[in-house]
Amino acid sequence: MTDTTKTHATFTHMQEGTSEDWQVIASHFGQFAKGLPDRIMTHLKLLEGDFGGFPVDRLTHCLQTATRAHRDGKDEEYVVCALLHDIGDTLGSYNHADVAAVLLEPFVNEENHWMVKHHAIFQGYYFFHYLGMDRDMRDQYRDHPHYDRTLEFVSKYDSPAFDPNAETLPLSYFDPMIRRVLAHPRKSLYKKTTEAM
Repeated sequence: MTDTTKTHATFTHMQEGTSEDWQVIASHFGQFAKGLPDRIMTHLKLLEGDFGGFPVDRLTHCLQTATRAHRDGKDEEYVVCALLHDIGDTLGSYNHADVAAVLLEPFVNEENHWMVKHHAIFQGYYFFHYLGMDRDMRDQYRDHPHYDRTLEFVSKYDSPAFDPNAETLPLSYFDPMIRRVLAHPRKSLYKKTTEAM
């Protein structure tokens, strides 16, 4: 059986794998990885209809955030970060910003990754004190080089994006942007493998 016809590895325990087995697995990895944008789009749609007490559902909030950033002339990577910043709401109820940041980390620069990872702390300035929390939690990062970027993201794009009457571009508008930004990882444990695909 040659590599071109073999479709599965032959081992039942990872330590038994051969070079040929791992070449088969790597070829499948490449094909599966190419479907990431579709899976991201599907997962974003899970936010539709989930209002969580807000005036708009979570998908609309994400779309409005991205729309505001796009209309303000932010680059495509930033806009995709704005769109996906709350994608973690479904599985990361207690750490949604971390979930979004982990998904984006291989594909975005450090500034955008940090902004997404910390946006929930910066957002807390507007409501933490109502919940008995410290609204100034963001101040611990005041000297961080990405503080101002994150402050701008939250104040200009994220916080105002709960308006039922605001412009909200459809998800299909952002689909090509997602595909371009997620096309090639900049950094990954598996980067050499993905470059070979």
